[in-house]
Amino acid sequence: MAHRFVQEIQGAFSTHANPEKALPMKSYLKEQFEFYGIQSKKRRELQRPLMKKDQLPPLAEVPEVVKAFWQQPQRELQYCAMELMEKFVHHLDTKHIPLLEYCITTKSWWDTVDMIATHLVSTLFKERPELIKPYTAKWLDSGNMWLQRSVILFQLKYKRDTDTALLFKSIDLLKESKEFFIQKAIGWALREYAKTDPSAVVEFVNNRSLAPLSTREALRHINPRPHL
Repeated sequence: MAHRFVQEIQGAFSTHANPEKALPMKSYLKEQFEFYGIQSKKRRELQRPLMKKDQLPPLAEVPEVVKAFWQQPQRELQYCAMELMEKFVHHLDTKHIPLLEYCITTKSWWDTVDMIATHLVSTLFKERPELIKPYTAKWLDSGNMWLQRSVILFQLKYKRDTDTALLFKSIDLLKESKEFFIQKAIGWALREYAKTDPSAVVEFVNNRSLAPLSTREALRHINPRPHL
């Protein structure tokens, strides 16, 4: 039998399904996922009563609930799962990394991976920095594009706390990738860090042979642009 939390969320979402809205939502994500057709604002309204502290599942049951949501076809349930994990983000530790890896590598697309990387992994690694070296090395070596993208993006909001040696090393390891989502992530991460240290980003880009997409994204807000 499904977990109580899963049943109640599914019931609330099913009652408010909108097939007409589901079609363009499915199209936006390249026809890869089914949708109830519930837009984010409405979805959060429906979730809100069940996201209160006294209605949340206990931390020990969160992996079960998240995986149950992840195994369902409707994408809104994966969004709900991520927001459930965010409720517990300051309680995540090493034993939850397999769950994060599962979510990153299962039903993978930018809409889930980027939220996990920049909110969940980001907070976990910032609060438990001893995890950064072993897991970023593992993910970079995994051959999985989405784990690799997560390494590039988890520091996106770190600003002056960014470990530039790790960021630049990760980019160096992945800069030959032909994958759009890796090239785009490289550019995005560099563009974001350029808000903190534009000269470091310009120097890095000038001394690397990055994909044109990565270079263009990295230097988008730097003016004047350097001659490359």
